[in-house]
Amino acid sequence: MKLFNTLSGKKEEFHFMPGKKNEIGMYVCGPTVYDVGHLGHARSAVAFDVIRRYFQFWKGWKVTFVSNYTDVDDKMIKRAEEEGITEKELAVKIIPEYQKDYGALKVLPPDHQPRATEYIPHMVELIEKLLNKGVAYVADDGVYFEVNKFKEYGKLSHQKLDELQAGARIAVDEKKKNPEDFALWKKEKPGEPAWNGPRGMKGRPGWHIECSAMSAKLLGETFDIHGGGIDLQFPHHEDEIAQSEMANGKPFARYWLHNGHIQIHKEKMSKSLGNFFTIKEIFKKYNPLVVRYFLISTHYRMPIEFSDGLLEQAKASLSRFHDFIRRIHNAPVAQNGFDCSYESLEGLAAVPFETAMDSDFEISPALASIFHMISFVNAADVQKFDKEIEDLIVRRNEARASRNYALADQIRVALQSKGIELDDTKNGTVWKKIL
Repeated sequence: MKLFNTLSGKKEEFHFMPGKKNEIGMYVCGPTVYDVGHLGHARSAVAFDVIRRYFQFWKGWKVTFVSNYTDVDDKMIKRAEEEGITEKELAVKIIPEYQKDYGALKVLPPDHQPRATEYIPHMVELIEKLLNKGVAYVADDGVYFEVNKFKEYGKLSHQKLDELQAGARIAVDEKKKNPEDFALWKKEKPGEPAWNGPRGMKGRPGWHIECSAMSAKLLGETFDIHGGGIDLQFPHHEDEIAQSEMANGKPFARYWLHNGHIQIHKEKMSKSLGNFFTIKEIFKKYNPLVVRYFLISTHYRMPIEFSDGLLEQAKASLSRFHDFIRRIHNAPVAQNGFDCSYESLEGLAAVPFETAMDSDFEISPALASIFHMISFVNAADVQKFDKEIEDLIVRRNEARASRNYALADQIRVALQSKGIELDDTKNGTVWKKIL
């Protein structure tokens, strides 16, 4: 099993942690719940659902899957103020909408789905550790992580610290020592939610600290796989690594997986650009399972160019799957010498499917192996169907020869109902499909 690890920039053999054979801990960054989800959120949720399902149901590994909700940040505060409600009330309103949308997409619920506000004491504890180690400092407006103290900063995004420093700027009202330092804690402001924080400072957590605290609490200070959208690689995931590894003195996540964007006209789909579709809007035009197939049919690391044409292709492909499943489900286990049991059918595709998925989830050859199996079975089924038609034509000709025209007409009508049209010629009876 090989995974493309963003940290190394290459495919790596996956190894279990010592003492954790066939067990995996996965953390995937979830949404900020200030508004309903858009198709980009769905892309990430579905991509990591496929990965989780493969580990859990195909490989048979035990997976502990964690995905969070960010329920306190600038966007939450602004939207709650606009609607005249509290941030907590906003979260209570929006989270069920994500659950409905993800449920319709058949995304399995996480084993743990923490909300940031539930783990603030753990965040404060983590910040205190960083302060005690001298890698964070208290400023007038909050607590900051001092990036210069982490010499490996930039290793996930493959950037050098001096290059980041050269391009950084400090806003006039910031109290940071260095431009690239990031907020661990933000000092209380009038009208904003606040908690007791590090060094007695009331306020609220920075964005990056929440995932470090929640993942450590639920999966341990070192765990297997951290995932999320490619836009989170820097600075969010970069900052998680810095603060976690400096606080705990050990590697954070061992493998980093990032899914590609949804694009419209080659631009990332996002709320900030105003070129996004909510999940609910897409569901008005397409069945959620069609949307799911559309999202999984491109390799998870690659961008998807959104278009109705691709969704229509997904609809046709999914219809082919469903037609095949219905036929096999209703067929006898053995017909015309062919074993139609699920175990036998799985065996036709299992090796190429697993080979593809074991290579960083190469979805195109994996799906191709399934379609090959469908084509193989369909060919056997067509041969059987053709023989049934020929047998009925023989029976009809025998009925006509014995002047049993009523039976001959019954057979013709029966074939017509199956989309088969007969033509009696001087050279015999021929047939063709009319549907």
